[in-house]
Amino acid sequence: MNYAEIKYNDIANGIGVRTSLFVSGCRHHCKNCFNEVTWDFAYGKPFDGEIKEEILKSVEPSWINGLSLLGGEPFEPENQAGLLALLEEFHERYPKKDVWCYSGFTLEQILGKEKSRAYTDISEKLLRNIDVLVDGRYVEELHSIVLKFRGSSNQRVIDVKKTLDSGDIVLYLD
Repeated sequence: MNYAEIKYNDIANGIGVRTSLFVSGCRHHCKNCFNEVTWDFAYGKPFDGEIKEEILKSVEPSWINGLSLLGGEPFEPENQAGLLALLEEFHERYPKKDVWCYSGFTLEQILGKEKSRAYTDISEKLLRNIDVLVDGRYVEELHSIVLKFRGSSNQRVIDVKKTLDSGDIVLYLD
């Protein structure tokens, strides 16, 4: 897995101050994607143990709310194992901090309820390590600047834990 960028002290990609990891690789190719450079899986730098540790240390201060995953596409099959390892260690160290994830796949696709390459043998385990999922492809025709934490109105901001516990989509309320 490669990563395109890491933003420390990010206030745009979730509630509070966060570290945001932008992974490389995305096959969605949404029209007017804000981060088109990350479509290439080879873009950026290798995600290795040193970078993983740097990210984990960056969220240690009490004023950091958590970690956000973006891309590219976190749920591309090539990115799932690396992110799962990161999130398992993150939760071990910081059980009270949260994880946000932005994905062009829908929750139904990630869970295998709809056919998708996002559904793998570890996709549900990865999902269970995420607190808030912003799901669905960016659709330029549905773009609105008044939407919170999403770019187009088809996207949902989902409370993953409550959704998985109830079996029904529960939207995140801040």
